[in-house]
Amino acid sequence: MDDAAAVEAANAKFYTAFETGDLDLMHEVWADGDYAEGVTCVHPGWTMLRGRGEVLRSWALIMANTAYIQFVLTEVHTEVRGDFAILTCEENILTADRDEEGFLAGGSVVTTKVFVRDEGQWRLWVHHGSPVLNGTQDDGSD
Repeated sequence: MDDAAAVEAANAKFYTAFETGDLDLMHEVWADGDYAEGVTCVHPGWTMLRGRGEVLRSWALIMANTAYIQFVLTEVHTEVRGDFAILTCEENILTADRDEEGFLAGGSVVTTKVFVRDEGQWRLWVHHGSPVLNGTQDDGSD
């Protein structure tokens, strides 16, 4: 498997952890050791979180309060430079609320992730997600 494919596999592991609410798997995804202090995450609408512990606590909170979530990724682009890689994509999200049976909501978030190769494994070091507020694109016509 080439480096770009390995980074994309690590990215898929991140979404599997989130969709299944698997906090142990989420712990495996994020960088640790020498990189732990620099782990950074910006959830859509949140302030910046820094440090592995703080970031993983945020994921525990989010997953504990998410009844259902599914991601369809589009516009995935991966660039590898040595032991670092940047992956950008658009998350097309479908989610459901525990309290309203059958209620589904959708939305889009654009993300930038920085992965670091640590002991032969690609691990997530930085994640920044920004909501897409306007779901339609201007085609230039009036």
